[in-house]
Amino acid sequence: MVLNTTYTDKDNDALINDLVGKPFSIWRKIKMKGIGSGRMIIDKVSPKLQRTLYNGADLNYANLELRPKGVLVRITRRLDNFTWIIPYYQLYTYKTNGLSIHGQGEFLHFRNDKFLKDNKDFIKKMNHLKMIFTKDHYI
Repeated sequence: MVLNTTYTDKDNDALINDLVGKPFSIWRKIKMKGIGSGRMIIDKVSPKLQRTLYNGADLNYANLELRPKGVLVRITRRLDNFTWIIPYYQLYTYKTNGLSIHGQGEFLHFRNDKFLKDNKDFIKKMNHLKMIFTKDHYI
């Protein structure tokens, strides 16, 4: 589900908290050594996301935020912000000449560059949290 989060909306916040959980506490964020990735350049997106996000030949950036039950993909397009909400049970990542994130029948591919390499530890942390969530809830 992709939401326009350019402006604060209590209904959007409630929906996000319901799907992927409330944000981690400040102490948990410190213990985890951060819950957000640096920005990465979006290389390709699925057709449905492309209609929502692309408007010209500008570079689009995204960063990821960890939540207890999922991930928020925060996408910036010019002055607009969009948030793609992906619960862990729908999240799949692939390392293919960059990084592909798949969920809900959509995908987003990040360019293989310096920005992606800087987020290598964050991606490992995200996959580890997904594994823990899956183990605790489905096994």
